Amino acid sequence: EFFAQRAVLEVETPALAPVAATDPHIESFRLADQARWLQSSPEFHMKRLLAAGSGSIYQIARAFRAAEVGRWHNPEFTLLEWYRPKLDHFGLMNEVAELLAAASTHEIPAARRVSYREAFIREAGLDPFDAEPAELEAAGRACGLAQAAGGARDELLDFLMGAVVGPRLGRDGPEFVYDYPATQAALARVRPGRPPLASRFELYWHGVELANGFHELSDPVEQRRRFEWDNRRRRAAGQEPMPIDEALLAALAAGLPDCSGVALGVDRLLAVLLGHDGIARVLAFGEERA
Repeated sequence: EFFAQRAVLEVETPALAPVAATDPHIESFRLADQARWLQSSPEFHMKRLLAAGSGSIYQIARAFRAAEVGRWHNPEFTLLEWYRPKLDHFGLMNEVAELLAAASTHEIPAARRVSYREAFIREAGLDPFDAEPAELEAAGRACGLAQAAGGARDELLDFLMGAVVGPRLGRDGPEFVYDYPATQAALARVRPGRPPLASRFELYWHGVELANGFHELSDPVEQRRRFEWDNRRRRAAGQEPMPIDEALLAALAAGLPDCSGVALGVDRLLAVLLGHDGIARVLAFGEERA
């Protein structure tokens, strides 16, 4: 009903494809006898639909990620993903907040926004753009966290966001974090400046990351460069490099409309709305029962 009122078309895309995410932080399930992978997100196929002229689209999809088991993780999970032409990521934040209000059976606090820099200063006491790696390591140790010395800057920032900053966000209501470092743009555009910033946001509520959204990158040359960079990082870490999605790059070259997109974890949202401390209570068959 929410999407029908906004003329957003429901679509369906493959769960199995000859490509997989190159992101070193995501491991995909591969079929043992074929060069095929279960998809960790419907993103690439949905962008191909957008380039073909679909207009606004959404999907409730099963997604699969290997080696992700925990209180808020399951190897098989449900994503709600949608794309809105002519909206930037700030406009899409408004729509995500509207969805939260529509999904809840009671009134929820208005969503707030905080920049990545402000979130780090408020919750970790340091500026993520100016702090030296030694300061980032010290901040982790001060919170009782073990972190190997000499870690790469983005690895240290990811560590602090996941273990220190993120769990403290959205305590009084939904909270959007935006203006990520350009080095953490993933598939988002980068806005020039000092420092350059990724046109990306994440949504936190009760310390749980619920959604990740981008003002989508539409430059096929830059997208190829990021895929290749991901695979270099994968090789350096001893991970298998992933085949580059040439069909997606061709779609970008043909013309992806100016749009924003977001992926929201349905299992996590249900758990938070119901007041659970993990997703086990909203899964009939979690990993241990599958």
